[in-house]
Amino acid sequence: MWQAPPTAAPDQREWLPPLDLPAPGPQNRLTVLVRVLLLIPQFIVTWVLSVVAFFVAVIGWFGALVLGRLPGFAADYLSAYLPYETRVSSYLMLTHDRYPPFAFRAPDYPAQVGLRPGELNRLAVLFRLILVIPAAIVQGLLFAGWWVVGWISWLVVLILGRMPQPLFEATAAVLRYRMRYLAYLLMLTAAYPKRLFGDEPGSEPGGPVSATRPLVLSGAGRGLLVAFLVLGLLSGATSSITANVDSDDYDDGYLTGPLVPGPPAG
Repeated sequence: MWQAPPTAAPDQREWLPPLDLPAPGPQNRLTVLVRVLLLIPQFIVTWVLSVVAFFVAVIGWFGALVLGRLPGFAADYLSAYLPYETRVSSYLMLTHDRYPPFAFRAPDYPAQVGLRPGELNRLAVLFRLILVIPAAIVQGLLFAGWWVVGWISWLVVLILGRMPQPLFEATAAVLRYRMRYLAYLLMLTAAYPKRLFGDEPGSEPGGPVSATRPLVLSGAGRGLLVAFLVLGLLSGATSSITANVDSDDYDDGYLTGPLVPGPPAG
């Protein structure tokens, strides 16, 4: 069972949770073709786990305000939930071809998350939901933008049988930023999510650990990330305009006829 240390060294307080992924390799085209269908059971499990995680996080928030760290039970559960959710997302987003296990602990799985829950600043915990808003907007735009072109990514991997390196880099950056955002939101780290556009070459002490540690993005990978952000922004603006138009239609009475008895409003 995880136990929080009595004190945290500066590097622990600023520990940015890493995401380890293998380099893009061959994928089974059949599993790529039906990837979303294969993941339906995982979606159900992840949704149930996320509901539990919400209540654990709420209780953990009160505990962190008092203790200056997450209570042990909250750190245990959330430290297991976040890697589980990340494993499902990494498989869904075609970064590799190994189905995620129905288990909290999967030390041999290609996608790994490093977490070090420790001491927390109580003031930062108190205002966590406000502080996290900028990161929430960024990760929301990134994911919306990725899904706008998700079918293109799916088609590329389906045809080539593997994910091209620039697309892998950008997708890994999206996954890592989302994971760090959730880790901060769930109080599993005191470090604010950062390094969206990757790490500096040689920034990992002792040399590279995986294809994403350090995560060094090429020019094409950075360009795709920018495209995701722009597409996410455009997608949000389009949705807002569409919602306003639909709202105006309802207000003008154009759509009330089929919904209520009587003649259409004129």
